[in-house]
Amino acid sequence: MTYYVIYDGNCNLCTNLVQILETIDRGELFQYAPMQAEETLKRWDITPNNCELGMIVIDANDPKKRWQGSAAAEKIGELLPLGGVFVAAYRLLPGLKWTGDRLYEQIRDNRYSWFGKRDTTYNSAYNIDCGCNPGKKL
Repeated sequence: MTYYVIYDGNCNLCTNLVQILETIDRGELFQYAPMQAEETLKRWDITPNNCELGMIVIDANDPKKRWQGSAAAEKIGELLPLGGVFVAAYRLLPGLKWTGDRLYEQIRDNRYSWFGKRDTTYNSAYNIDCGCNPGKKL
């Protein structure tokens, strides 16, 4: 299984989280593309306007399966080792998912003012377009 993570490559928080995922996963499960890679995103009919709603996770084997915003964050959590247990508990506790969704929206809408904006777009070593085997660093 491979999943594509579409992230804001100009957001400090977003790129730091991608770098953490890279360290944990090493390209085994996730490959990445910044939202700024408009040519890459065209293959899934993703526009800059689509990206306004937050990060996107796409199932590489079935690209019609995709998650966005807080649902994308939950999907990543589910796929990480032992993450499914925590995501299930998060979803079951009354009010926690609703609160998490609102928190995601606030962070998404204020990410540059709260966490800063990069001068250059971050491109992952496990980039979707690298043509490398999953897990093989460039």
